[in-house]
Amino acid sequence: MAFQHISVLLKETVDALAVKPDGVYVDATLGGGGHAFEVCSRLSGKGRFIGIDQDAAAVEAASVRLQGFGEMVTVIRSNYCDIKRELQAVGIKKVDGIVLDLGVSSYQLDQAERGFSYRLDAPLDMRMDQRQDRTAKDIIHSYSEQDLYRIIRDYGEDRFAKNIAKHIAMEREKAPIETTEQLNEVIRHAIPMKIRKTSGHPSKRTFQALRIELNRELEVLSGTLNEMIDLLNPGGRICIITFHSLEDRIVKRTFRKQENPCTCPSHFPVCVCGNVSKGKVITNKPILPGKEELEQNSRSKSAKLRVFERA
Repeated sequence: MAFQHISVLLKETVDALAVKPDGVYVDATLGGGGHAFEVCSRLSGKGRFIGIDQDAAAVEAASVRLQGFGEMVTVIRSNYCDIKRELQAVGIKKVDGIVLDLGVSSYQLDQAERGFSYRLDAPLDMRMDQRQDRTAKDIIHSYSEQDLYRIIRDYGEDRFAKNIAKHIAMEREKAPIETTEQLNEVIRHAIPMKIRKTSGHPSKRTFQALRIELNRELEVLSGTLNEMIDLLNPGGRICIITFHSLEDRIVKRTFRKQENPCTCPSHFPVCVCGNVSKGKVITNKPILPGKEELEQNSRSKSAKLRVFERA
């Protein structure tokens, strides 16, 4: 199956990046290379582009898509939490722009054997990086009922988290839960019929929670954002596309803190804490997909773009 993914907020993101022809740019969640291709198209021969992704299929697909740009492009298989180390390895200390698209790709969702989708029966996998050993199945069977409740509550924001965790714990004692459909069935029995009839797919939030926990998505994001801002040259920008409230909250708070890091009490006449602003938030409100994009790509409906510019 070919790596196919429709890049969300493509024009808005690349425009917000304010690409300089001779600049250095990083797409730290490269995917199929949609944003990357548009960025590279705006670079001159003196520009440089680094693409990073932990998914082998994405690295392969993007490498093919970007091969026409020649030595301007370097593609690296890695997690963006290692962005500073990976850039240093190729001789780069500072960059002029960074893109992060935090969504799961259409390819990952539609390739049944990856186990990301609750609509396709497959082994419970959900690994972004298939070099790691642990899968979603391991979480289902190794986590305590209390820990399952915690991640479904916190990462899935599901009001039935406690009951879902309870049902998982009960059912795994009877027989292993190994496939997405088996897990779907457990979740269905944990949610009242009247809720299932009026809400979306009952497994959506639990699958999201498992994926986030397995791939350490929020941990990596919150632990790397400040470092990425520090990697920017003056005037450089970081553009981040999020797809759920947990990610967006982290990005929003970090950007605001970097713009106004002062910790002095509000009644102090002047700042004495010594914390200096690292830049400004470009998007006081997130940029959302337009009507045309929403009609063409239903998966874009929850996307939000936020932009920060380095001082």
